[in-house]
Amino acid sequence: MATATADIPADTAPTPAKKRSLPLWLIIAIGTVVVGGGVGGAMALHLFGSSAAHPKAKAPSGPPIYLPLKPFVVNFQAGQVVRYLQVSIQVMSRDPKTIALLKQNDPMIRNDLLLLLGGQQYATLDTEAGKENLRAQVLSAIRKVAAQNGGKPGDVAAIYFTSFVMQ
Repeated sequence: MATATADIPADTAPTPAKKRSLPLWLIIAIGTVVVGGGVGGAMALHLFGSSAAHPKAKAPSGPPIYLPLKPFVVNFQAGQVVRYLQVSIQVMSRDPKTIALLKQNDPMIRNDLLLLLGGQQYATLDTEAGKENLRAQVLSAIRKVAAQNGGKPGDVAAIYFTSFVMQ
């Protein structure tokens, strides 16, 4: 008996397809080059490309400069009792131009801070968290005045209470 493959001529018999696969080491090498090139390109764009396209403003450096403000005295309600708050504040910046701008706008700063301080609650200011919250509000108010008058709000680095008396 003849087999089925023996009856089919050799030139028409199906031949298995030859797979041409790359060696595993070559696939790994190509993958490494592609990933490394992508990472290197991204780093180069981040380090060199973005700074050329968007130059960052240089933050003022140097020693801190402190601007003492005249003490604030405000009264506020604490239940049925009238209380007084006396606060001394110093503003810190590393930019002499910002300090000059704040000195020039002292009346505006004093007005905003008197309104802010007079609206406080005794029970809130009696806690450390309340004082820290007030400090953040005072810093925000001073930065707002700087921005309204052509300054850079970020150049007002911090404020410090140098005296805080409630009575």
